[in-house]
Amino acid sequence: MNQNSEKKMTIVDVRTPGEFFSAHADGAVNIPLNELPSKLDYLRSIEGTIVLCCASGGRSASATTFLVQNGFSNVTNAGPWYVAQNMLVG
Repeated sequence: MNQNSEKKMTIVDVRTPGEFFSAHADGAVNIPLNELPSKLDYLRSIEGTIVLCCASGGRSASATTFLVQNGFSNVTNAGPWYVAQNMLVG
């Protein structure tokens, strides 16, 4: 069994709702970058790794930095959403 499949991961897509609606990783949660500050309690309740993604990796990098600055250690930046999708199956 693949090591990634044994670990709990939640994909958080930080694109706008319109971008998310057009295409996204299976099972991803949409929390636009500008809404992250108001979702910290929800994000803290997530077990396992929070995998952040967006269109190209810029916004997910900003989201990763923001969450680390707010005490998160269980975050990783996957970059584009389709890379996050591959983390689930790869």
